[in-house]
Amino acid sequence: MISVESLHVEFGIKPLFSDASFVVNDRDRIALVGKNGAGKSTLLKILCGMQKPTSGVVSVPNDTTIGYLPQVMVLQDDTTVRQEAQKAFADVARLKERVDKLNQELAERTDYESESYLALVEKFTQEHERYMMMGADNCEAEIERTLTGLGFQRTDFERPTSEFSGGWRMRIELAKILLQKPDVLLLDEPTNHLDIESIQWLEQWLAQSAKAVVLVSHDRAFINNVTNRTLEISCGQIVDYKVKYDEYVVLRKERREQQQRAYENQQKEIQEMRQFIERFRYQATKAVQVQQKIKQLEKIVPIEVDEVDNSALRLKFPPCLRSGDYPIICEDVRKAYGAHVVFDHVNLTIKRGEKVAFVGKNGEGKSTLVKCIMGEIPFDGHLKIGHNIQIGYFAQNQAQLLDGELSVFQTIDNVAKGDIRLRINDILGAFMFGGEASDKKVKVLSGGERSRLAMIRLLLEPVNLLILDEPTNHLDMPSKDVLKEAIKAFDGTAIIVSHDREFLDGLVSKVYEFGGGKVREHLGGVYDWLRSHSEAEASDGDNGLNGAIKPTKLIKPIETKSPKTDYAAHKEQQKRLRKAEKAVEESERKISDMERRLKELDNLLMDPEKASDMTLVTEYTTTKQALDKEVERWEQLSEELEDITQY
Repeated sequence: MISVESLHVEFGIKPLFSDASFVVNDRDRIALVGKNGAGKSTLLKILCGMQKPTSGVVSVPNDTTIGYLPQVMVLQDDTTVRQEAQKAFADVARLKERVDKLNQELAERTDYESESYLALVEKFTQEHERYMMMGADNCEAEIERTLTGLGFQRTDFERPTSEFSGGWRMRIELAKILLQKPDVLLLDEPTNHLDIESIQWLEQWLAQSAKAVVLVSHDRAFINNVTNRTLEISCGQIVDYKVKYDEYVVLRKERREQQQRAYENQQKEIQEMRQFIERFRYQATKAVQVQQKIKQLEKIVPIEVDEVDNSALRLKFPPCLRSGDYPIICEDVRKAYGAHVVFDHVNLTIKRGEKVAFVGKNGEGKSTLVKCIMGEIPFDGHLKIGHNIQIGYFAQNQAQLLDGELSVFQTIDNVAKGDIRLRINDILGAFMFGGEASDKKVKVLSGGERSRLAMIRLLLEPVNLLILDEPTNHLDMPSKDVLKEAIKAFDGTAIIVSHDREFLDGLVSKVYEFGGGKVREHLGGVYDWLRSHSEAEASDGDNGLNGAIKPTKLIKPIETKSPKTDYAAHKEQQKRLRKAEKAVEESERKISDMERRLKELDNLLMDPEKASDMTLVTEYTTTKQALDKEVERWEQLSEELEDITQY
């Protein structure tokens, strides 16, 4: 689909990357990885034609369509959500106008035997066939499915886009790109403005409906669930790993060890040459050998080693006061803005030392409850903050409170105490402020950089209650690993608002789900909560891609059973397993048959004599619709089979 040959990009003296060659094929799911500033976003812009390389060739066939979602884009504010989504079908609308115009012309003419009339009939047939094959009749249904999957309520469809925040408007732009169904999707941090449920929906969509995908993301779970290939930009080169991200991490570690050994051997060889030259430089009998060594030294191409992985850095919070047994107690807490009730009857108790997650769709009240705890907004009910509580609060606006005249290093040096001051450079490096970046003034930093700096500053303050609102939005994976390990080792209590499943996994022991004006408590980790979602979907008959995930149900405790009961349960389990396997196999057979028939119909319709056969066109359309439904059914059956297997 896209072929890249000998790509070379320069910004300043050092090239961003050079002599890069690779191909994006149909059904590829590519993760583009590399440290911040390596050139990931630049490469996406080059692939979509928005930016030109210094040299090299990017070949895209004329009939290949590309959809590109940047991190930041100019958004329209003069339409409703539905009208903006309908722009994705602009080609379909134009084609419908042509079909209607041709149909009108056919109705008005009476020269049925003339060559021009027959030519008009043929043209109408071809255009109408194209219109039907583009799935025009399903446009509105596709729009509703996609918007709902990305978290919009049906009541939002007729609201002006200007009423939504930047994050929600980015969802609209993502919906438009998905609805266009381009041959190649280029996605730059698509999960930044999505909640967990919308991310899961997007994963399913990309797995089932996308043709080829190249994406940049710092969400490890999302990358692992979507991609099957990894392109790494490192040391000015692009290295192609034909594996998903987790496997790439292992291979990359092995590759770096090989690089390190080769680098050390080369340095030893260079040192020996220099010693020989220095030793025999002025001896006439060794003049020829010295010149040979000098020439050899000049020809050596230095081996570069990938940037050092700082994820092994251990960062520990400073000692803090022991808090009371219950840092947070909420009793019938309620918050409403006029007639809109954000949440009601919130009753929760967080014990000392617990790490809990606030999850749920955006706008359901997670940050609102945090603001209630912080005393930033009024509320109804009782909310008690425990004895000796020292709160460390991280929110997006924390970055605005930093002193713009201080350097990055000074900002951290001012709060660091004791031995930690000796490791400030290591800490800054782990959060992408290594080298000269530590000398930058805070006032010249981007919003994301300021957020990272505010996070480091918080990590060095003596607190016993951490409240982190979307702490991972501007962190790369190694930085997230450092933060996660620091929180795990933290002796105090932590409340984490996040949509990053991998970050929350193994970190929290309790999940509070926000939705429908209620806050529900779930014991266990984030994946326990997600499994309860799957069970709720299965029992409620949810259709996967047809809508957002339904509210979860609590998992019942496991009951102790006798050996006889265990045997009966095992037998029933095996029966369910065989039934589920048979259903999946039957669904796969149907999908295979329909795909084979669609291929046959494609070949038939390519024949000019049969292109106007409306029976074939109708069969093609109905078969395609049936295939889409069967794929959705197969996805649901496969999930049920997986649940039974894991039981």
